[in-house]
Amino acid sequence: MRKTIYVKLAIVLIYANIRSCRPVVLSVVFQRHEVSGGKSVIYHTNCYNTSSEFVYLQLRAKIVNKQLKPGERLPEVKISKEMGVSRTPVREALRKLTSEGLVRIIPNSGARVTAPSLSEIEGAYNVREHLEALSVQLACHNGIDRRTAERFEEVIRDEEFAFRARDIEASLEANNNFHKLIADASKNIVLIEYVENIILRTNVYILFFDPLTEEKNYSSEEHRRILNAILSKDETSADKLMKDHLRHSHSVLEKPYERRNILAKMNGLDKQNEAFSSQGGISYDRTGKNTVL
Repeated sequence: MRKTIYVKLAIVLIYANIRSCRPVVLSVVFQRHEVSGGKSVIYHTNCYNTSSEFVYLQLRAKIVNKQLKPGERLPEVKISKEMGVSRTPVREALRKLTSEGLVRIIPNSGARVTAPSLSEIEGAYNVREHLEALSVQLACHNGIDRRTAERFEEVIRDEEFAFRARDIEASLEANNNFHKLIADASKNIVLIEYVENIILRTNVYILFFDPLTEEKNYSSEEHRRILNAILSKDETSADKLMKDHLRHSHSVLEKPYERRNILAKMNGLDKQNEAFSSQGGISYDRTGKNTVL
């Protein structure tokens, strides 16, 4: 008979950290497998500040790596047992993932991985287009110094490297940095905050509908053209280039979404999905299986 026992040991190591002087919690997770005829012990050790951070990072990694699919349920009890923690850190982790848009709490259903609808994606990109058009216009008007220009070039190189490596997380980070640099150059504190928020929201869609399947890296090429327009202080060109860039990004995300819906219709599942998709999720059949391919 096989039994799996999860024991979580938290050792608090307090030491003088020059920068923060914060205590560090070392979370050690022991996973023990008992097999008839012998025993094998597997140890997993990781350093996290809290148990909720451990759960958050584990769940986030599974969502990013597509191990957890859009619309998939996230039962607190099951997660707490699997990760060897109480339900409290699981709830905290789910709340954090919800704030990032990766998870949604649905009344009478619980937590599920976000399953954005096509109209939601379109609405978000429409808002982003207007915000970033203003952002790039102000950046052109204010101009950027040599150090900022060098930082732009560095970010574009990072993006190109990430694309070649097909590293979605690194690609997102480089993309975020490029657009945030433009927002910072606007010198409008409120606009900067709104741009950062809408970027986080659209990042969720990018994670679910991975655009790195394209053979050519259009994004970095478009970013370079936008940068050149900013350096030339050409507001008209920068505005058009930014809008074209975001519309292209939006269209790239629509392709896998449309393919998925075509497959759903071929299997006669489109009617079943209407109710749940209205709540921003993917419907499940009576067996609990995801019915959208």
